[in-house]
Amino acid sequence: MRFMNNLSLGQFIPGDSFVHKLDPRCKIICTFMLLTGLFMASEPLDFALWVLLLVMFSRLSSTGMRTILRSGKPVAVLVVITVLLNLLWTPGHELARLGPLSVTQEGVKIAVSMGLRLFFLVIFAAMLMMTTSPMEFSDGLERLLSPLGRVGFPYTEMAMMMTIALRFIPTLFEETDRILKAQISRGADFESGGLIKRARSFIPVLVPLFVLVFQRAENLAIAMESRCYVPGAQRTRLHPLKWTARDSAAMLSLAFFIVVVTALDRNIIRYVTFFR
Repeated sequence: MRFMNNLSLGQFIPGDSFVHKLDPRCKIICTFMLLTGLFMASEPLDFALWVLLLVMFSRLSSTGMRTILRSGKPVAVLVVITVLLNLLWTPGHELARLGPLSVTQEGVKIAVSMGLRLFFLVIFAAMLMMTTSPMEFSDGLERLLSPLGRVGFPYTEMAMMMTIALRFIPTLFEETDRILKAQISRGADFESGGLIKRARSFIPVLVPLFVLVFQRAENLAIAMESRCYVPGAQRTRLHPLKWTARDSAAMLSLAFFIVVVTALDRNIIRYVTFFR
């Protein structure tokens, strides 16, 4: 199946780059800073700076741009739908008309900004998982959420659930690909016919897939129980987390970049408003 090829959602890519060596807590905080900065960006021209930042991250993480951009494929359809909805249904100064629908100047601006924002959100979140192993992500998230334990929040269970979910995303797609190939070898056709016919053709895939998912969940529960796993218990770590000057420098540099981009965004808005 074509849509299963080159899928890198939730995939960890081992490496020894600058980004890989950062503390997982630093990478998680930096990712939230990036997502916040993206929501603050409103001008399409601002995203040129975000592209430069993405290229820099590609260099610092030793991850090819093709691999990074490939992680945005699962939301490509959602990005296109978002762009079309904002492009054709935003009122304002009309530029062109397509029957009952019109393309406006404000619609073009909002469509480009929303599409790029959504795409970058997925890309930066995927880069966190590409450069952070599931175990490191779990330890970092657990340490960040540990202060909430004082008010009774089950932070250890939350970190464990997220780790298990992220760990089994690639496994789930591998199982789906294996079942698809098995059904195709038996003569199944998933790419011809109308939408309803193609949806029905996936029923022989979904049934064994759900069975495998429940079997893996039961095996995991038995394995954890046999190893005397106790939720919330204090655990020792083979590699304790250490916050270094490199982590502080990375976080401060990113904060400075976001502040600069936000300031430029506000100046661009004032500049355009003035000349109008």
